[in-house]
Amino acid sequence: MSIISSTSHSTCSTTTLSQRLTVAIGASILGACLVYFAGFSHIEAVHNAAHDTRHSAAFPCH
Repeated sequence: MSIISSTSHSTCSTTTLSQRLTVAIGASILGACLVYFAGFSHIEAVHNAAHDTRHSAAFPCH
């Protein structure tokens, strides 16, 4: 009979305010670029997919 022993290590990660702001600003810029790309895309399939997604999420777009 074998006994499996495990120890759990608790790691505490602290992030500074500047790190959180950097991530939040980066995510906002990425999101804005994606929305702009999908909204003003000349590729009809991309634009229609974004349009249908907005409607399915009950987000008014026109």
